[in-house]
Amino acid sequence: MTVSIIRFGGSNCDRDAERALEHLDVDAEIVWHEDGLPDDATGVVLPGGFSYGDYLRAGAMAARSPIMEDVRAAAADGVPVLGVCNGAQIGCESGLTEGAFTTNESARFQCEHVYLRVERADTPWTAAYEEGEVIEIPIAHGEGRYEIGDDRLAALEDEDRVLFRYCDEDGETDPDVNPNGSKHNIAGVLGERETVAVLMPHPERATLPDVGPTDGQGILRGFEAAANDA
Repeated sequence: MTVSIIRFGGSNCDRDAERALEHLDVDAEIVWHEDGLPDDATGVVLPGGFSYGDYLRAGAMAARSPIMEDVRAAAADGVPVLGVCNGAQIGCESGLTEGAFTTNESARFQCEHVYLRVERADTPWTAAYEEGEVIEIPIAHGEGRYEIGDDRLAALEDEDRVLFRYCDEDGETDPDVNPNGSKHNIAGVLGERETVAVLMPHPERATLPDVGPTDGQGILRGFEAAANDA
């Protein structure tokens, strides 16, 4: 399989994603957004960064790039799509997932390691974990607070589409361990298909053993898991 990592003007985590995937023996290539999505793409990463300088809203301009029509069509066909940080913002803005990411409750950029509780272990992105397992992944964002209307939040919860929640190392999700004020401590959600996911933390920064924890490997293995289930 070949995973296409979409580069927009202002992306800065595309090479990190490429290196992390290649470390896991997953073929990956960086694709400039104006070139369109390759016909042979069997996976898509929307990487982190500051696409178009976060003008208007983070991810809003990239979400309107023509390549996102290709990405939405691929997602509808079951191609796995993962949006990380700015890619999560793009994913929400483009309608791949519900909700939106907005300014942190602290009103400042935050770069730190956080704990996440795995809410479901029966998706491609979480098949490497156990339900309720706590993993350590870094964040680096200024607009990472997940917001969604209360009615849609209830539906999201009922549909079991919350993938990760911020927690402490024991898995508790009290407000003190919510780094950005996200509703219900939500750190990652699924689209209508389980092969589509967005999350604010950076699994590609928790994959290479030489630079720290490797808890993010399981998330990136989701591309292989989705391909095997197809």
